[in-house]
Amino acid sequence: MSVIRPELVKELGQILPPGQIMTDEPMADHCSFRTGGPADLLLRAGTAAQLTAVLTLLRRAGVPVFLLGRGTNLLVGDGGFRGAVVTMTDTGGKPVTDTTDQPLPAEEDPGAGALNRISVQGRQLTAGAGTTLQKIALTAAAHGLTGLEFAAGIPGSVGGGIVMNAGAYGGEMRQCVTAVTMIPLEGDAAEPFTYTGEQMEFGYRTSVLKRIRAAVTEAVFILEEDDPDAIRARIREMAMKRRDKQPLEYPSAGSTFKRPEGYFAGKLIMDAGLRGYRCGDAQVSEKHCGFVINRGHATSAQILQVIEDVSRRVYEDTGIQLQREVICLGEF
Repeated sequence: MSVIRPELVKELGQILPPGQIMTDEPMADHCSFRTGGPADLLLRAGTAAQLTAVLTLLRRAGVPVFLLGRGTNLLVGDGGFRGAVVTMTDTGGKPVTDTTDQPLPAEEDPGAGALNRISVQGRQLTAGAGTTLQKIALTAAAHGLTGLEFAAGIPGSVGGGIVMNAGAYGGEMRQCVTAVTMIPLEGDAAEPFTYTGEQMEFGYRTSVLKRIRAAVTEAVFILEEDDPDAIRARIREMAMKRRDKQPLEYPSAGSTFKRPEGYFAGKLIMDAGLRGYRCGDAQVSEKHCGFVINRGHATSAQILQVIEDVSRRVYEDTGIQLQREVICLGEF
């Protein structure tokens, strides 16, 4: 049963235009696994002011809130989510396209406070939380700034990347993030606040945002100067490695498990004899055992079953407890 009152939807309509308010919205359309039941409410905030107003109203109404980036590290239960999903991007769950050889299209400035805005001043790049990681990497490259090449192939948003300290090929967000502006999700205060990179407590696939509840609105990156062609060449090299080693042709949430210290999750899974292990259309990828994929018609319950079976088998064989990197949300 929905926890959303009609009166609340009407109040939200005074903050957001109709196209940014969706009721009973199938989360399969917003997650890269392409599974998941309906959220009672999905709200798309385009500016920091809209986000602040929406979160304040939902908090006062006592509605459970989940902040959605691009849905690329998320598994939503088949029963959906009883509450409001709030997103800052309109590309939820869509795969990264390989545009490393293409110039960035000319775009109008979305304006101050827009959650998809990027600006570059010298070695400083500032991006709204709803901007894709691919876009900030390609923008940096176009300006001859290095340090974000690793992010070009990560199918997430700046906000989500900050929360989990996203990384690949030896690069991580913590290496270049110097400031993060956020809105509190708890308490009476609604004023934005800013943390330094050190205050963000970045660690392997974690940050202070696993401990405090706040919504990222903007991040500042300090980068180094380099030749744009050399930067693009590194991005292309990483893209080739990704295509060769990862099952990009199937819906997934990327790496399913965190890397255990001193080990590789994919190898532990392969050594346990679980390559190709499946439940319905949910399967351990035969191309890369660190990925659980949807072969076409998997349910979230089937995907979760594969994840739990893999974790149990690896622990029984090695004594190593794999930790999920994928976030589970809603009713399974």
